[in-house]
Amino acid sequence: MNKNDLFETDITDIGSGGEGISHYEGMTFFIKDAIIGDTILARVTKLKKNYGYARVEELIRPSEDRIEPPCPIWHRCGGCQIQEMSYPAQVDYKLQKVRQSLMRIGGFPEAQVDAVMEPPVGMDSPYRYRNKAQFPVARDSSGSIITGFYAAHTHTIIPVDDCLLGVEVNQPILAIIKNWMQQYEVEPYDEGTGRGLVRHVLIRVGYHTDEIMVCLIINGRKLPYAHELADTLRTVSGMTSISYNCNTENTNVILGKETVCIWGQEYITDEIALWEPENRAGFTHTDCKVTYHISPQSFYQVNPRQTEKLYSTALAYAGLTGRETVWDLYCGIGTISLFMARHARTVYGVEVVPQAIEDARSNAELNGIENAKFFVGKAEDVLPEFYGLYGTENDNDRTAAGVDRGNKAETCNGTATSGDMDHENMAHPDVIVVDPPRKGCDAKCLETMLLMAPERIVYVSCDPATLARDLKILCEGGYELKRARVFDQFSNTVHVETVVKLSKGEINSKKVRVEFSLEDMDMSGFQKGATYGQIKEYVKEHTGLSVSSLYIAQIKQKYGIIERENYNKPKSENARQPQCPPEKEAAITEALRHFKMIEGSI
Repeated sequence: MNKNDLFETDITDIGSGGEGISHYEGMTFFIKDAIIGDTILARVTKLKKNYGYARVEELIRPSEDRIEPPCPIWHRCGGCQIQEMSYPAQVDYKLQKVRQSLMRIGGFPEAQVDAVMEPPVGMDSPYRYRNKAQFPVARDSSGSIITGFYAAHTHTIIPVDDCLLGVEVNQPILAIIKNWMQQYEVEPYDEGTGRGLVRHVLIRVGYHTDEIMVCLIINGRKLPYAHELADTLRTVSGMTSISYNCNTENTNVILGKETVCIWGQEYITDEIALWEPENRAGFTHTDCKVTYHISPQSFYQVNPRQTEKLYSTALAYAGLTGRETVWDLYCGIGTISLFMARHARTVYGVEVVPQAIEDARSNAELNGIENAKFFVGKAEDVLPEFYGLYGTENDNDRTAAGVDRGNKAETCNGTATSGDMDHENMAHPDVIVVDPPRKGCDAKCLETMLLMAPERIVYVSCDPATLARDLKILCEGGYELKRARVFDQFSNTVHVETVVKLSKGEINSKKVRVEFSLEDMDMSGFQKGATYGQIKEYVKEHTGLSVSSLYIAQIKQKYGIIERENYNKPKSENARQPQCPPEKEAAITEALRHFKMIEGSI
């Protein structure tokens, strides 16, 4: 085949960026704007050794699931990768994405996966669900101030005043801010020159309270005419908090460390209500709820409608009776921890971000919850340390857990001298809940979870590949996959959330000692295979492409090969990170296959 050749092909899958995938004459093609079920006439735009790129020249037979997207700029924006797919088809695609990951990466038999999978939880309406939006600010070619979103894989702003995924109040708020900037000659930030003031506009809305927060992220230490802006914004019904955040760094991270409130409160308040899952069917709303204070920096799920059902399912999977000790790892501002605390004896939350832990403690006090304790640190550091201090009986066990008696972390040292901690139950909890970022759980964290041997593990995942990898390791360590449910937390995008329940069955984890180390387990998912340098050399030699370590890490984690701290995308929305383009993804995938780090075809 050659560039500009035409060929007829069927779209059989969707790639990580929402592009259609087809196979033709032994090659894999990535085709933008095509969905599963389409038969198209495609024109080749680029060819590599084993893969290529094409565009839709003619839609010969549209998929039964193809619809007309309601957003007029969806094609340019790129934020809604699968908006042209009917909503039932979107939900089914995400269900199959999780199923295939569990089977292909996790190694679970299809019959077992189908037995544990419960019906996916879609939305009543896949629009107007986001309670948070971050709009970059710039001038367009005519000099007008614009707000919007970055086009896919670029820093080119597509003007957007009313995203259909966001709340309708975003539009008048943005209009007020743009008018204020023009009136007082406040310049937007220019990434090219590093000059200008206003970088982003952050808007948050309380789902149950309708409270509104507006925060301008600025390239400076002071916002001029701040009170004039506040006087206009405060007229918007529900306005509760107006602030600015200082970020003078040359970085893709949106928020800086300092936030100054110029009107109202420093936070907004919202609630998460408990829904009672009805067997394998729907949910019933209850009067039980937890209240949260949310600051500009807080990590808080952006889809509150689905979050309530997601966390309610996690609570149901935990099987709490009021007598259990629970660890909540990667706890954020304590959203799951406080949900669990009303139904458990004690909950211990761990989060690496100090501000999030401050919010968690504040939220516990706000709700009158006294049985939730929170610790600052990485889960892979805090959990082994507690187990090493209080859950082992000899120096060999302490060494296996990675703990030195004479080198206690500040968090654990403070805990050891306090009288309100049940160290035995902390070291051998009944339930562990994990809600990690996309890179999944650290190897040391997984090992310590198996040493602690809780009766149940509840895994909340935002990435099917790392979920499957971690479940494989936990099940090889003695756990059984019992229940799993997919949640469409991010409608019209390729992203999906999953909740899984693992159980030790009839084993009493309080009496049985689990003796193992990483060497005793099949930890092939953690093996590196080739180095980053070797992968780069292979890709350069065979395709002529230069790929970064970031891109290699993204594709490795997609295929369930563990990465640690440096390269994986954080769960926080405060960081933007370039995503691997399809042609480089295919090249890296071929290299991973060459080095026998993955199997099968693209």
